[in-house]
Amino acid sequence: MSAIGNPYHNAQAESFMKTLKVEEVYVAGYNNFADPAARLPGFIEQIYNAKRLHSALGYRSPEEFETQLAEQAA
Repeated sequence: MSAIGNPYHNAQAESFMKTLKVEEVYVAGYNNFADPAARLPGFIEQIYNAKRLHSALGYRSPEEFETQLAEQAA
């Protein structure tokens, strides 16, 4: 993150936080602090890092991108 109050220098972090809030936090209806502490790591690893489509990868999931990359290397 960069200067205080300047979200333009940390666009990737801002984009990730928006995605995390919209796709997990707002829909989950957490009851206490322990709920997100338990569920967010799973969302990040199982959904965001594995299955969710990413524009930087040509709107492919990381799993699909890595599989295709491995096939090209072979």
